[in-house]
Amino acid sequence: MLDTVQTLLVLDQDPERSLGIKNLLEFMNLRVVLIDADTDPLQSSLNPGDVLAVFASQDGVEINMTVIDKLKLNCCALPVYLYGTDLIADELPMTVQNRIHGTLTLPLNYPSVMQAITDARSKGYLSDAAESREGMDEPLQRLAGSGPGINHVRNLIQQVSGSEVNVLILGESGTGKEVVARNIHYYSSRRHAPFVPVNCGAIPADLLESELFGHEKGAFTGAISARQGRFEMAQRGTLFLDEIGDMPLHMQVKMLRVLQERTFERVGSNKVIKADVRIIAATHQNLEKLVEEGRFRADLYYRLNVFPIDLPPLRQRLEDLPLLIEESQKRFRSTRNSNLKFSPAAMKVLCGYDWPGNIRELANVVERLAILYPGQTVQVDKLPEKYRRFIVDNAPEGAEARNPVPVDVELASRQLSLYGIDLKDYISTIETEMIVKALDLSEGVVAKAAKLLNLQRTTLVEKMRKYSINRQEVVSKN
Repeated sequence: MLDTVQTLLVLDQDPERSLGIKNLLEFMNLRVVLIDADTDPLQSSLNPGDVLAVFASQDGVEINMTVIDKLKLNCCALPVYLYGTDLIADELPMTVQNRIHGTLTLPLNYPSVMQAITDARSKGYLSDAAESREGMDEPLQRLAGSGPGINHVRNLIQQVSGSEVNVLILGESGTGKEVVARNIHYYSSRRHAPFVPVNCGAIPADLLESELFGHEKGAFTGAISARQGRFEMAQRGTLFLDEIGDMPLHMQVKMLRVLQERTFERVGSNKVIKADVRIIAATHQNLEKLVEEGRFRADLYYRLNVFPIDLPPLRQRLEDLPLLIEESQKRFRSTRNSNLKFSPAAMKVLCGYDWPGNIRELANVVERLAILYPGQTVQVDKLPEKYRRFIVDNAPEGAEARNPVPVDVELASRQLSLYGIDLKDYISTIETEMIVKALDLSEGVVAKAAKLLNLQRTTLVEKMRKYSINRQEVVSKN
């Protein structure tokens, strides 16, 4: 018998039938959870490691597939088995065939259910222990977060994965554009074919054509043998063109031709090769501005920008920071026994930082701290200096630092909505920063600084005494 810790999800709009199937499966020592069209899988508390498979009814299959797609985005690559009366897989719509792993005929019986589970195991979808799932190469396990920004991205992935349209992923460096591209490929009908990434900005302009389209032997100096290009490598799969904004203009013309005609030739050959490839492009640049400046072709831009996905920077989704930190640790936990934790104050400090390097910067910081403080709880004083720059440096000696006090109003407003803020400290920080700046501009002359701040000289002197500001130190430092 199977371990009861594993769960089967049953998706059926007929309450009486779903209850009967639930009773049968529970008799087989399986834990069963009934879901329906009203279930919001994105808010589900299901543990991905506990879910065995989804059994879904053929009745209302389109509604059921929508629920399953959302569930996959929240949990993992769940195997799906469709059940019905006289069900023939080949007669199902292709959009359904591409998303299921098998069919079951009603009434369900023990042998057919066990065969479905065995079949799922043999394909590598399931594991006997939940822990082994952490090492699975599932893109959506790395699309961490539960805030509105990342949930919107998940919804867009769900909507576009089943189509063949070109996708343009926009976002700052380090926001996870390739992760989104891999998710789209993973949940498309091309998932069993290659996903081939190429960084258009990392390849010299004179080699990019050969890299994309391949070349024949002797096509140019150094071409000692024929070579496939990325388009051929990605046949029937997905080609991910990262940093498309860095592609030279002469290559943009060739790329446009491929997108229009769906054919290409290797360098040094006139043999036409069909390009059965889905294109996903990404850039951190403003392509519309590049078009206006004549650095990017407008016709190529419109070809690529069929379905845009705009990734929010980390500073706009700080509510996801704890989940992103945990996800970063998963990547190196298998090789390093590290269970790094952050104190509440340290977490607030990290939320006060603006993260210009986004998720990539966060992952680097977490890994560095995991090496320095394995298995420990990181306090504020253990954070790198630049992440502590918003803290008022007058807390009692040896005490945990108070809430971080970002000077930037936008950051302060965001922290207020997430964790609250010490208004007194915030105002003190602003006053200190402005007084120091005014003294610097006036070369330490208090009367001039007071005039810049529109204060009485005596008032400024009192504030300098209150905040322990020494004008000589200010001038010498600057």
